[in-house]
Amino acid sequence: MNLISNIWNHPKTSAAGLLIAIVSIAGVLSQQGVSLGNVGTGTVVSLISALATGLLGLLAKDPETGTEGTRSQGTNAKLGAWAMIALLLPLPWIQGCAEKSIAQDIVNWTPSLQSAVTTVDSTAALLAPADAPIFAAATAGFDAASNLLDAEAKAYLADPTAGTLLQLQTMIVTLQQQVDAALLQAARIVNPASQQHALAAIQAVGTVVSAILSLVQSISSKAAVARMASESGIKLAAVEPYLNLSRSAQVVAVHYGEPVELARAQVARAEQTEINAGF
Repeated sequence: MNLISNIWNHPKTSAAGLLIAIVSIAGVLSQQGVSLGNVGTGTVVSLISALATGLLGLLAKDPETGTEGTRSQGTNAKLGAWAMIALLLPLPWIQGCAEKSIAQDIVNWTPSLQSAVTTVDSTAALLAPADAPIFAAATAGFDAASNLLDAEAKAYLADPTAGTLLQLQTMIVTLQQQVDAALLQAARIVNPASQQHALAAIQAVGTVVSAILSLVQSISSKAAVARMASESGIKLAAVEPYLNLSRSAQVVAVHYGEPVELARAQVARAEQTEINAGF
């Protein structure tokens, strides 16, 4: 009865959850090669997902007036974030205007990246004297790489061509590999307190990098994703033992202003997509 009551009392939230589930399931089916038939030049699965995403966007933007509209502003903001999350899932049919939205979202992540890198720069002071040089050496390239990624992201937003996308793909893989290498080096720190500080700071950078990588994947061809994966010498499986899913979910939830549970599902989906692609 409580389940039915919740659905009845929160119809928009329930509808949003259902639509997100449809988009997620359609993404899995598409990745497994399940099409359910063709519709024009596309597939039934892609049509269902496109319709669900469109309805989710309309639901999020449904205008409200009066007192009821004021009370619903918080809900609409969350629904808007959920609509964006649905678009952020690495779906092969994202094209056109969606690519522009994703390019903007990539740029929107760059301040968080710069903030995380700044935190890394100040973390060495929290470590034991013997561990600080190890940490500093492991993260030495973060500043330059993050600045270059910031520049490439803005260049692609301003001029979304194959050339600028290639540069963005190359830069995100470069930074991803630097982060993964730094995680492996930080994991060798023996002092428990130092190791905890080091891994947390590096993972904060890694969470943003993974989010951007997922976005870049979603607007890249299969051939481009395969090339990017081949350039990733350190695979996600090697660093996964040192990652904290809950910590990453918190970062994503704050960025999009969404429930942590939803962010956790997105992070898990993004990681699985990277693994499936060969990262």
